[in-house]
Amino acid sequence: MSNLPVIYEISEGIGFLTLNNPEKRNPLSTEVLELLKRYLEQIGQDAKVKVVVLRSSGPVFSCGHDLNELVGGDEESYAGIFAACTRVMEAIRLLPQPVIAQVQGLATAAGCQLVASCDLAVAAETASFATPGVRIGLFCTTPGVAVSRAVMPKKAMEMLLTGNPIPAQEALEFGLINRVTAPDKLEEGVMALARQISSASARTLAVGKPAFYKQLEMDRATAYKLAEGVMVDNLLERDAQEGITAFLEKREPKWAE
Repeated sequence: MSNLPVIYEISEGIGFLTLNNPEKRNPLSTEVLELLKRYLEQIGQDAKVKVVVLRSSGPVFSCGHDLNELVGGDEESYAGIFAACTRVMEAIRLLPQPVIAQVQGLATAAGCQLVASCDLAVAAETASFATPGVRIGLFCTTPGVAVSRAVMPKKAMEMLLTGNPIPAQEALEFGLINRVTAPDKLEEGVMALARQISSASARTLAVGKPAFYKQLEMDRATAYKLAEGVMVDNLLERDAQEGITAFLEKREPKWAE
């Protein structure tokens, strides 16, 4: 396996981004953030990739920021770190392809933020999630942006104020993740979900994902107006016409490449 702290691979139309520094608990160091951003930009331009799986090696998903980079710096260096992290989180949200987090263990602080920023998340029963910055004098304010948009505000505030980790089942109940599996079934469960998503039209996914996030930020009337326009544009696409025709003709659709 590569010595790089992030590995990118493609198989069956699925892109795999793997955090690969298990000895240090897969921190989101400046180097890792730069690599993630670079790979996400590459994926966004690659029509062969229909869905992305974000995973990590070792027992810990990610411990968040590299604390060694948060000691003895100045305002400019700290601002650069958090800006780089935000760029990665937003790149995931803005990526045309859906991103699934595959979480096998502990995800803390910016690591929890990374999970919350993904479109979907599947976790093993052994996984847990925390925003523990308050315990070291650094409130998890930026992780809170993603977490508070994934879980109920009261629960998000509890996580931020106490730093207590929540187990996978509780994370499922509060909406941080989509599914919980046995540890030995995690990869199988993620791949089944990824394959199901990748069987859809890539163009349709690229239309629907950004529209979903845009309408979430709008009042209901404005959201419907946006959605109406998106659906009209979608219907004018070749794949929508092919999909509807295939359904009516009781055959499998043939999506554009």
